[in-house]
Amino acid sequence: MNAAPAPGNEPDVPEPKHPLSSDPEPDPDPDPALVPGRPPAAGWRGWGAVGAVALGIFCLITSELLPVGLLTPVGADLGVSDGTAGLMVTVPGLVAGFCAPLVTVGAGRLDRRWVLVVLIALMAVANLVAALAPGFGVLLAARLLVGVSVGGFWAIAGGLAVRLVPAHHVGRATALVFGGVPTASVLGVPAGTLLGELGGWRFAFAAVGGLGLLTLAALLLLLPPLPPTRTITFAQLPALLRRNRAVRAGVVVTFLLVTGQFAAYTFVRPILQEVSGVNAAYVSTLLLGYGVAGVAGNFLAGARDPYRTLFTVGASLTVILALIATVPGALAGTVLLLAWGLVYGGVSVSLQSWMIKAAPQDAEAASSLMVAMFNLAIAAGALSGGLAVDGISVPAAPLAGAVLMALAAVTVRVTSTSRRAGRAVAASAVSAGGGTGTGGGPAEARDASPADRR
Repeated sequence: MNAAPAPGNEPDVPEPKHPLSSDPEPDPDPDPALVPGRPPAAGWRGWGAVGAVALGIFCLITSELLPVGLLTPVGADLGVSDGTAGLMVTVPGLVAGFCAPLVTVGAGRLDRRWVLVVLIALMAVANLVAALAPGFGVLLAARLLVGVSVGGFWAIAGGLAVRLVPAHHVGRATALVFGGVPTASVLGVPAGTLLGELGGWRFAFAAVGGLGLLTLAALLLLLPPLPPTRTITFAQLPALLRRNRAVRAGVVVTFLLVTGQFAAYTFVRPILQEVSGVNAAYVSTLLLGYGVAGVAGNFLAGARDPYRTLFTVGASLTVILALIATVPGALAGTVLLLAWGLVYGGVSVSLQSWMIKAAPQDAEAASSLMVAMFNLAIAAGALSGGLAVDGISVPAAPLAGAVLMALAAVTVRVTSTSRRAGRAVAASAVSAGGGTGTGGGPAEARDASPADRR
């Protein structure tokens, strides 16, 4: 027997004030027609705006991860080691992790359209500066600005789909917006690597900067005015972590999976060349294959249960990363790299689904926490991988990643088991309360997260 719907979930009944809002908000997922300050977006204009936001996320994540395929040529040209060059990934990831909640809170009363425009312009300029950088210090400073753009844009853009298309298209539009994350992760890096092979690493940075300028124009042309509809304070973010166990677990799983991924993936080029023995001329082609496999993995994971998917991802990548660190041979390296891309491709969409299930009424705040941890984990992974490469050897990076993937799989399994137990307790409490869901059930039932109560 299921619990009665929570207030605000019944058809045609407005939901109460958003739990994390400091301003009156009659409906946390308003119909676009009711959003203050603008008419509903429909037809090609609404979808054009969604596409512009998705392109913005694609540009930003591509920019953040671009150095992954360019570490060796950048290091050789500017006279730094592969481990030091890895700071090009560490710095923007660290900055983006802090800027996700900072921008979400700080931009509370600003038109979202102009916030996104400024952030994408900052990213474009930063990449053009990186392309002209005379030394590694200037390049690293430009990468810091990329981190500001990534954290702020991603955190704000995630909740905009409901304001851009009619209500019955919101799910599809949200999937398209977040599709920019895995697509950039699995295609942007290989494409940037290929551009670096063809015209040099400076050309690759300049190309991403140019794409950012095109995205800036698309946002200016297609995005309608987006005045704020709610504000969030810094104190309300840790409050969500304290009261929602599923959100806490999702943040931990995000840290373990993404740190493990980038401890290894940041150094995929030296891994392929030094461990697998792949010729340098074929690395960009293999990374494109990794990207295609990752897109397939994204679609395979999109409609599946995030708990099962992320357990499978963690367990599979434990094995794959351990093998790619220890098994020599170009054929083995190629097969393992493609399997790696296929499995990791489902991570971003599954983590987002986890957070939405964990806190359906607090999705914006939960997404902000996930985005912050995702980017901090990119930085942590690149840093730990760099320390392993410089202090031990290249194979140490994927081995460290394998350990973290194993811990992620264990965390998901424990959380999934707890969720099933919570659902059983909640069902018992509902039965004891006469099927109303208001009986004096045990504390476990009252404290269960929204995901556990489903």
